[in-house]
Amino acid sequence: MFSRARKTPLAEWWWTVDRQLLAGFVLLLMSGMLLSFAASPPVAERLGLSQWYFITRHMVFMPLALVVLIGTSFMTLRQVRLSALLVLVASMSLLAMTLVVGVEVKGATRWVSFFGQSIQPSEFVKPAFAVMAAWLFSEKARHGDMPTGSIVFGILATIVAMLLMQPDIGQTALIVGTWSALLFLSGISWWMISCLIGLASLGGVAAYLFFPHVARRIDAFLNPDAANGYQVEKALQSLLEGGWFGRGPGEAVAKRYLPDAHADFVFSAAAGEFGILFCMVLVGLIAFIVIRALSDAQAQSSYYARLAASALAIQFGLQSGINLAVNLNLMPPKGMTLPFVSYGGTSMLAVAYGMGMMLALIRKKPEERLATGLPVYRQPSHVEHA
Repeated sequence: MFSRARKTPLAEWWWTVDRQLLAGFVLLLMSGMLLSFAASPPVAERLGLSQWYFITRHMVFMPLALVVLIGTSFMTLRQVRLSALLVLVASMSLLAMTLVVGVEVKGATRWVSFFGQSIQPSEFVKPAFAVMAAWLFSEKARHGDMPTGSIVFGILATIVAMLLMQPDIGQTALIVGTWSALLFLSGISWWMISCLIGLASLGGVAAYLFFPHVARRIDAFLNPDAANGYQVEKALQSLLEGGWFGRGPGEAVAKRYLPDAHADFVFSAAAGEFGILFCMVLVGLIAFIVIRALSDAQAQSSYYARLAASALAIQFGLQSGINLAVNLNLMPPKGMTLPFVSYGGTSMLAVAYGMGMMLALIRKKPEERLATGLPVYRQPSHVEHA
């Protein structure tokens, strides 16, 4: 089936995909399933649900995410770009719908419901925007007179406006961070970088002044004794109670009182159950994925593939870093999931789609395979340089 001599699409995919990165994603998915068993039953019981509720749903979404991850990684560079365009248009349309018929949860309207299933469109906006912005920046490099920078900024401004109306500051920061990384990778001046830092600082001040929930979270972070920092307090207790090796599956105490132990604070729950060593391995796996993906991205001959794969890797790393920083009380809560680990069907499928595109973008090209002596079986469209 995977013989190098057999020129089949499956064999071709197997010998061109980065199997170490693929293994890293599978390990993260398995870790998420394990932690769902450990952390979600108390949360379900507090909500009056069956203790198997979140576990069952996680068991449904995990194989779906794996199918999306692998299926997307088969795409050519052109197919990646086309799918990103279609997903961006569809997800931005759904993002606009949240402002009209969205489902409100915890004071924010970030979801739309179809046939009893809630979807968070912003999760799919993130990877699709990263790829389309990368392609537009690459087109700017090829055709200097194209106003691609203005087009990207217009799309970004539209997305940010809709996210702020929900409001969703965390996703806004992540998408703006991805755009800023693309600007840096495309070679902007240090003067522009300084301006971006200044704008980011002004944006933070504006968020504090105009969004009460942001102000409450920042105040609680800066002065936890004077504010209601219950969730952060329980997260820190869970981190500390497990020690190096954890209390064992189902034995941690603090995670039973942690409202989002299965989602945003799954890392803290993991520390209580399996210990700091397990968490260090988890962080090491995430770091390996980001570093290897960036390394593979820089080896691409296509400027578009190089930018897009780098943007997706940075986005994955930023989202992971924000979640870990919140769990460690290094920054205020953001409502950001830990990719492939936290519970959340939309998040899991969206991350799988983004990482599948990244695997497709960094697959070995025909010229690289000739250098290594591997057989070439590739459609001509996959060797484009745009």
